[in-house]
Amino acid sequence: MIVEQIMQREVHTLSPGDKIGTALQLFRDKKIRHVPIVDEQGELVGIVADRDVKDSTPSILKKDLSDEELNKPLSLIMQRNVVTGHPLDFVEDVAAVFYEHRIGCMPIVQGGKIVGMVTETDVLHTFVELTGANQPGSRIEIKMPNKPGELFDVVSILNKRRANIHSVFVYPDQEDENFKIVVFRVRMMNPTGVIDDLKQEGHIVLWPNMPGISS
Repeated sequence: MIVEQIMQREVHTLSPGDKIGTALQLFRDKKIRHVPIVDEQGELVGIVADRDVKDSTPSILKKDLSDEELNKPLSLIMQRNVVTGHPLDFVEDVAAVFYEHRIGCMPIVQGGKIVGMVTETDVLHTFVELTGANQPGSRIEIKMPNKPGELFDVVSILNKRRANIHSVFVYPDQEDENFKIVVFRVRMMNPTGVIDDLKQEGHIVLWPNMPGISS
């Protein structure tokens, strides 16, 4: 899945000369936590997060802020080194950037102009849908040799039971590099029959580890 499919296309922006109070009001009105800062040509020059406003105004928790604090320009507090993405970036790559840089949002830029925004919430929502975790069903976790044909064999067993596969995730076995862990989410509330079939064919089922227990 690419970023273009999940990005928020309605982006609220401000300019470096706009006031901190303006950003604060925008955060409240639109229920957002980040606002890109653009110049007169509409090109991205910075970004301001709600925490930047809080850090710059120690009295933010007070009921009334002074005019001096609210009238400061955003250019004083905006972050200038902005990590950006492109509409054709893959969602998993963006997630890795979020993790590496510990950021909560990413402006999506094309041709020098902002065309969208992606937040950590957008990415999390997407991964939940991709994994099928929001769908009714069961989780089956199998330890299998890291060699060709193993995955096909398991899928064939699932197919015989007419198990509709929501998603498949593969990750290394931390204890033995000759094995990998494969996690299936299937549309099946009681996977007992599938588990029995897998075990009879010699597969190592890690979860459910007892017949009749579904995730």
